[in-house]
Order: sequence, then structure tokens, then C-alpha cells
Amino acid sequence: MPAPEQCADRMQCMELWGGNTSVSRAVTTPGLEVRVHSRPHAGAAGGGDVHYVSSCASGRITRLLLADVSGHGEDASRLALSLRDLMRANVNLIDHTQFVREMNRQFSSQLSTDRFATAVVCTYFSPKRSLQIGNAGHPPPLLYRAATGRWSQAEHNADDTDSDDPADFPFGVLPAADYSRLETRLDSGDLLLCFSDAFTESVDASGVPLGAAGLLRCVRQLDAAAPEQIVPELLDRLAGEHPDNLTQDDATVFLVRAVDSAPTLRDNLLAPLRLLGPVRDRSGVE
Repeated sequence: MPAPEQCADRMQCMELWGGNTSVSRAVTTPGLEVRVHSRPHAGAAGGGDVHYVSSCASGRITRLLLADVSGHGEDASRLALSLRDLMRANVNLIDHTQFVREMNRQFSSQLSTDRFATAVVCTYFSPKRSLQIGNAGHPPPLLYRAATGRWSQAEHNADDTDSDDPADFPFGVLPAADYSRLETRLDSGDLLLCFSDAFTESVDASGVPLGAAGLLRCVRQLDAAAPEQIVPELLDRLAGEHPDNLTQDDATVFLVRAVDSAPTLRDNLLAPLRLLGPVRDRSGVE
């Protein structure tokens, strides 16, 4: 079981947090509680799973990125830094689709041909409680609706784009790739679970891969009324199924919970001044 997380830290406006190091932590932004658990493979200082959370100048826009970059060591660290810089440069960009396309274009321009990253990118706009999800070849997240008490897969339709270009490729594979967008609303108590492929590649007691469907069945057995226990219990269940689960690769999971909070009047009034300054960087990359 992971070490108990401390009380959630409130992210400041114009701030970026995350990295590729080992962590079990909770942060809050207007309208969201975000829990992150990440463990690099074999106890390494840094891994190929990269996680970032950003808050815009007013706190109204929260972005989350979970990426699995190819390579290890210095290669993975360099790509993690590239993703950090892109998150920081686009922290105030409202248009989610434009953001994901720009991430791919800029990432592609910085890479050699044999490097890429799968990723899931989420943009939450607190005034409308709207959540937009972009998927670049990554395992699809899971959504829990408090109103129905049901988990389901957040699936994209790759044909639902604004162009005829191939869609939803990993970052760095095709610079001109387009990206579909799943847009939904998060009401209070709704949950979003994002994870790296170590979770879908886990196996049951017989050694049969869980896949996306098997992981969904496992998550449906957890108590959604106790969000602080979901990640620890999921890790324990998978470890109990087979000793190799989550030990053969980097393993990272985001749990996002919608709450009833909003940007303060002070944050809204100070937003124009914050735009003149830099993004506060609280990330760590090894």
C-alpha cells in the first residue's frame, strides 16, 4: 500500500506541479480535488510516466497531463522536461483542442523519429463545470457519475475531428495528427480515473491480462463514497491478484473528484497582473 497522502495542498494560480518522480499526493484547484500516485519502475529516481497539473492565472482552468514517454533515463527525462515546458507555455490557453494539437506539433519538432509519448490530457473549466478529454494513444480514462453510482469508460470517437488528418496518434508520431475531444460535465461527487498502461496490462490470478474491461470491473468493486481510499485499494487489489502487477513498468494513476468550490474574487481580480509574470514551477524531473 502506498504511504498515506498528506492533506491536499491548494494550488496557486499560475502554477505547475508534477514531474516523473515517485509521489503520492493530493492537490486542490477550484472545483477539483486531484490525487496522484506514481512509482517509477524498479525504484528509479525518475521514470517514463509523466504527470502534470496546472492552474491558470485566475484558477478557472485546470489542466492535467498523464503521459507515458518512450525510453528511460536521460531520454525520458528530456521528454518530461519538454512536456513540462509545453504545459507551462499554454497554461492560460482555453481551447482544449488547440492545446492538444499544439502539444503534438511542438513535441514532434523536438524529437527524433524514434521517440513518442502516449498521453491523456484533461481541461477543466470551473465556471461551467466542463471537462474536456483528449487522448493520444493512451488507455481511456474511467468516469464515475455520483447521480447513477456507476463507473464507465470515457471513450473517444477518432472520427469526430475538425479535419481529415489521422486522429489520436501518440505525440511525436505524426506532426499533422488531429485529436478528437470528449466533452462532458462534472457534477459534485463525480470522479475521473486516469492511469498508465501498467494498470491495463496487469493480470488476474490466472495470468490473463485484465485489459480495459477487466480494470473497469475491478474499479467498480471499490467504494466511490470514499475517494481517498480508491487509489490505495486499487493498488492493493491488483497486487493481490498477481505479484508481478505494477512492478514491471512505471505505474501512475490520477484520481480527480469534482467538488463545490470556485475561484475567489481576489484571484479573478489579480488574474491580469499574473499574466505579466512567470508560471510558478513546482515540478520535479529526474
